[in-house]
Amino acid sequence: MSFKHITFEKMNKVAKITLNVPPSNWLTILMMKEINEVLVDVKRDTSIQMLVFDHAGEKAFCDGVDVADHTEDKVDDMIEVFHRMFRHLSEMDITTVAVVNGRALGGGCELMAFCDIVVASEKSRIGQPEIAVGVYPPVAAAWFPKIIGLQKTYELLLTGKIISAKEAQAIGLVTAVLPVENFKEEVDKYLAEYLNKSKPVAIWTKRAIKAGLNLDFLQALKASEIIYLKGCMATEDAKEGITAFIEKRKAQWKDK
Repeated sequence: MSFKHITFEKMNKVAKITLNVPPSNWLTILMMKEINEVLVDVKRDTSIQMLVFDHAGEKAFCDGVDVADHTEDKVDDMIEVFHRMFRHLSEMDITTVAVVNGRALGGGCELMAFCDIVVASEKSRIGQPEIAVGVYPPVAAAWFPKIIGLQKTYELLLTGKIISAKEAQAIGLVTAVLPVENFKEEVDKYLAEYLNKSKPVAIWTKRAIKAGLNLDFLQALKASEIIYLKGCMATEDAKEGITAFIEKRKAQWKDK
């Protein structure tokens, strides 16, 4: 697959989308159409264990959706193609990751925050500055209360303030903050801790987490219980993991 605004590769169970229009990596309608095309492909590929969003350049993961695509004649198309990315991502069972080594603002922050894992460098700056130009971020308004709570959502969206990676980690927007020096190598080491686990068990775990997001505890527990018994425990890897523990050896995942 060849694209103009992104690069896409698959290697060792990892699919990587790289936003490739530095320095800002603006999410234009054309770029987002390319991303959506790739997301459809990734959803169909059963060999993939992890999807990574990365970026070209050292200044920004993404400075947001291109302001030129917010004009009255384009905004409907822009919202449709932008939100289609999140609809695709919400349907994915594999682990999704954002790798941020610079700014993640506006739509870039929303894309980052919707991933399961966010790995950022110490220099990264993160925020939703839309209110300064007279709009608000629809995805953040819908998603942030679930992951960082109401008060921090109000603060970030109503002030448009930009925060550091460490501040973002403290409120739950970022998973891990790594040094700028040797950042790529440190990211690879960090992600290896996810990739060396069983793919099907990771998938069933994510399904259980998502199943309970909008339920009270007892309903969420029941949903998780069903997924555990009917899904996770039916995998070969669950049997292998338990057997390996009893036999005091390293599990050999079959990814089945």
